[in-house]
Amino acid sequence: MGIFEPFRAIGYITSGVPFSIQRLGTETFVTVSVGKAFQVYNCAKLTLVLVSPQLPHKIRALASYRDFTFVAYASHIAVFKRAHQVATWSRHSAKVNSLMVFGDHVISVDVDGNLFIWGFKGVKENNAPVGHLMMGDKFTPTCFDWESRGGLQLWNVSTKKMLFEFKGWGSSVTSCVSSPALDVVAVGCADGKIHVHNIRYDEEVVTFTHSTRGAVTALSFATDGQPLLASGGSSGVISIWNLEKRKLQTVVREAHDSSIISLHFFANEPVLMSSSADNSIKMWIFDTTDGDPRLLRFRSGHSAPPLCIRFYANGRHILSAGQDRAFRLFSVIQDQQSRELSQRHVSKRAKKLRVKEEELKLKPVIAFDCAEIRERDWCNVVTCHMDTEQAYVWRLQNFVIGEHILRPCPENPTPVKACTISACGNFAIIGTAGGWIERFNLQSGISRGSYLDVSERGSCAHEGEVVGVACDSTNTLMISAGYHGDIKVWDFKGRALKSRWEVGCSLVKIVYHRLNGLLATVADDLVIRLFDAVALRMVRKFEGHTDRITDLCFSEDGKWLLSSSMDGTLRIWDVILARQIDAVHVDVSITALSLSPNMDVLATTHVGQNGVYLWVNLSMFSGASNIDTYASGKEVVNVKLPSLSSVEGSNVENEDTDKPIVNHSVSQVASTFPAFSQQIPDLVTLSLLPKSQWQSLINLDIIKVRNKPIEPPKKPEKAPFFLPSVPSLSGEILFKPSEQVDDEYSKPDKVENDRRKLDIPVTQFLEALQSSSEMKNFSAFTEYIKGLSPSNLDMELRMFQIIDEDEQELEKRPEFISIELFLDYFIHEISCRNNFEFVQAVIRLFLKIHGETIRCNSKLQDKARKLLDAQSAVWQRVDKLFQSARCMVTFLSNSQF
Repeated sequence: MGIFEPFRAIGYITSGVPFSIQRLGTETFVTVSVGKAFQVYNCAKLTLVLVSPQLPHKIRALASYRDFTFVAYASHIAVFKRAHQVATWSRHSAKVNSLMVFGDHVISVDVDGNLFIWGFKGVKENNAPVGHLMMGDKFTPTCFDWESRGGLQLWNVSTKKMLFEFKGWGSSVTSCVSSPALDVVAVGCADGKIHVHNIRYDEEVVTFTHSTRGAVTALSFATDGQPLLASGGSSGVISIWNLEKRKLQTVVREAHDSSIISLHFFANEPVLMSSSADNSIKMWIFDTTDGDPRLLRFRSGHSAPPLCIRFYANGRHILSAGQDRAFRLFSVIQDQQSRELSQRHVSKRAKKLRVKEEELKLKPVIAFDCAEIRERDWCNVVTCHMDTEQAYVWRLQNFVIGEHILRPCPENPTPVKACTISACGNFAIIGTAGGWIERFNLQSGISRGSYLDVSERGSCAHEGEVVGVACDSTNTLMISAGYHGDIKVWDFKGRALKSRWEVGCSLVKIVYHRLNGLLATVADDLVIRLFDAVALRMVRKFEGHTDRITDLCFSEDGKWLLSSSMDGTLRIWDVILARQIDAVHVDVSITALSLSPNMDVLATTHVGQNGVYLWVNLSMFSGASNIDTYASGKEVVNVKLPSLSSVEGSNVENEDTDKPIVNHSVSQVASTFPAFSQQIPDLVTLSLLPKSQWQSLINLDIIKVRNKPIEPPKKPEKAPFFLPSVPSLSGEILFKPSEQVDDEYSKPDKVENDRRKLDIPVTQFLEALQSSSEMKNFSAFTEYIKGLSPSNLDMELRMFQIIDEDEQELEKRPEFISIELFLDYFIHEISCRNNFEFVQAVIRLFLKIHGETIRCNSKLQDKARKLLDAQSAVWQRVDKLFQSARCMVTFLSNSQF
């Protein structure tokens, strides 16, 4: 187990498996596959309502019926009721390719042609299929659109006999769907043709041909009365066909960036849902006068792996740039707030110019920087794009690209490779592949000068490519690094070169921490070097990666440095101790990483993965003060990637692939760590309890007076129907008089029984105190009383109150011994300085109840003096620190700067 534990993945919408639609009441839900898990969206607003646990293998097919979801993975079928798996069907010997709900049964087909029929009523008791069919060696079924040399077969499932085999159309069948008209189906083929066929008479009704190349991958008939047929192809185009006029009605070009996986018209609604392998689902509504569909709502993520990520808005959002030319903003808290930043009317321009949207989008982002301080004023993000000679600015407040384009060195343009924004948010500094560095004003987009080294050939900042630029927090220094290993420090305002030094090998990347002034560099020798930008010397050197280092990231306090590599490892280096404190290995190498400002969440991207993966920092959620209790040190620990759900995730080193992967929640993991094992010198540790819990102990008397009833409860004028009755010989029902009922509740044995009930927790209370005293470890007893409510704790303390004081037998009484133990407990806790505010509240309540007993006994007085001495010693040290801080704040607040 390491410092960071897998949490969940974001940015995944759907994969290349057809979705499943089900209607519950008045709402419609769509179930989509995402790798090894499935998600359920409410179609009203496409809000995510459910995420399933992780399965051992990728999902191959989906089907749903009411609360049940049937999931095919490998040769198994998992049955879920909502998010809980209730059964597993494992009769197939080959991979399951298709699932379909057929009445009260589920039909599954594998790649070898085996068809099994399962009954899902009473699924928990019976996991055996109710029927089996074998298609034959010459017929290869794919889902329920069976293909083999273009043939089609009609089977009676009840009798398990083939009724008819159609001759086919000379091309393999890729999709098939039934129409609202009886005995009519639409068949899509690999040659791009759609055949509307009457299977009763084996007659062709109409044939359509796609205008674009590729197979017909999805079909759906409208059921709202309009004679429409929607078809999707491998080119991402949706075609709408008019069945009455037997012609093409409209084409939705660039509906998706990849092949259409699934289409579905909602029942009795002019709404079409589509999904694609581009990680998106979209809803189209037919409400225009010309009959063309318009986009109603959609959910999408990256269709290609992200290249750069960065936390934004105090860790609530993540900026992500992918190879799909999209610049996105992901919400860590609510997925519905995730969106793509607009590149200004790309869809309209693509439609007008009749080109693909991808051709008009900016090239993939290779580097970017952001500053939150000027978000409301002007553009606060600058991006560098692949093989692009200018940088672009973005305004995150409006989620749109800015109006300015930054063009460094227009006389000799070269691709922009590095960028940064000053701490004040006013300036952007751009570095190019030709060694040119230029400063721009973000508000106006005007150049404010370039940084030139007259000793370099061509009067540039660096002889070769600029791999990174950075500036300090006061706009005093600007730091740049060249590919050939030269690092230069410039005067930010005057743009003059102040100093330079050589690393000795080619540089790949730099990261600068503005608070501590440390510059981390990555060279092609796989060594991470830390330089003090002010002292101009190397202060740390970290080695351990065995392959190309992909990204670096400082923690907000500058104490940690995180690095990722193509060797599959994520390593955490302690900058102060100059050593590696943790290392984890994942199956898919990390390409980019970012740590939130609060240091509680780490975000990573991986090779070939379209999502962003989140990891939680266990040191922020556990009570362990020593990080070595859960960090792996120099040892590399194997960890699986986070799953889609925050509750279900990945086990460390879990190689059992036959069982679903289950992850422990953060609270469960954190509860396994011990309480604070080290005490900070001269300071006190608080209990982390809610303020109301320990303050209520102090004000219990006030609370009781405030809650005291104003007048006694009145008896009802008429006897209610629920009064207790007594049997009679005549069969009539006789009610007990109220006096008899009151007498039953005032009997001595009733009162004694209530006292016994109250004595049970008191016995546990004293036993816990005595056992803690014997072991000289009161931590367990502290946790016990912290779990009691203020009223219960007050009752516990009053139970051993001494009322009749007998001087001769006083010290032998168990109540007296309990008071002694409590004083010992207080002395120990005050000396250890643990749970300080809670113990103070308990001491006040204890002295209020037992103060008179302590005053009258010399033995208890001696212990009370020890408690006073310990209290004074601890408080004097803390009070001295308070006064020093108070004086410093007062001095600074009265100073004139």
